[in-house]
Amino acid sequence: MRHALLTLLALLLLAIPVAAVAQESLPTPDWPPVATFSILGYDPETGEVGGAVQSRVFSVGNGVLWAEAGVGVVATQAIVDVSYGPQGLALLRQGMAPQAVVDRILMNDPDPNPEGWTKEGRQFSVMDAEGNVATHTGPRASAWAGHRMGVHVSAQGNILAGEAVVDAMVEAFESTEGHLSYRLMAALEAGQAAGGDTRGMQSAAMLIVKEDGGVWLNNDVVLRLQVDDSPQPIAELRRLVELAGAQRERIRRGR
Repeated sequence: MRHALLTLLALLLLAIPVAAVAQESLPTPDWPPVATFSILGYDPETGEVGGAVQSRVFSVGNGVLWAEAGVGVVATQAIVDVSYGPQGLALLRQGMAPQAVVDRILMNDPDPNPEGWTKEGRQFSVMDAEGNVATHTGPRASAWAGHRMGVHVSAQGNILAGEAVVDAMVEAFESTEGHLSYRLMAALEAGQAAGGDTRGMQSAAMLIVKEDGGVWLNNDVVLRLQVDDSPQPIAELRRLVELAGAQRERIRRGR
């Protein structure tokens, strides 16, 4: 009996390091997709181009929106490769059309993590400085994922309540009057009203550019607003947009 107990104890001791090694060899879980809905837009009357975005993720403005005055704007989201932003602007700067930019970026993507972070799940939109736009939603972006384009506008999103989200965003952009910031803001609000990101809300951002369009000297940034963490990020972004509008009006009146 004693011999049997000693044998069992030895087997248990031998099993401990094996179990520990097995536990250490388990694959590290991948980051979840960055569920997001965004809008890119252009105002032919002012020449301003920009975008706005909302997501259930911390500081969504840190990596989704990229813009350069006289060049265009890019939104990159879903299975995100943040380099798509500067790549898109660089190719636009070379004179490439938005659809050619989209095709080139996808072709050159080496897909370094096809199992955990596949290029087939990426979603991004490219708009040039004249409002021409091309948008791509990968076939493996998390459902519901898709986009809708209009005249000088594109709305795109993933893990959304449904197609009604992007439809409502484009319709709101096209039917809203006033400064580009108000039109982008109306689009975010309409997208949220249609169901938005199914996981909820956390952060929002807006970026608008135009050559010498900002306050102060040599400033191409008309607006760069970020709400990094809030239970109501769209409402807070609206507050900031309204403050910026009041500032523009004071400057216009020379006060």
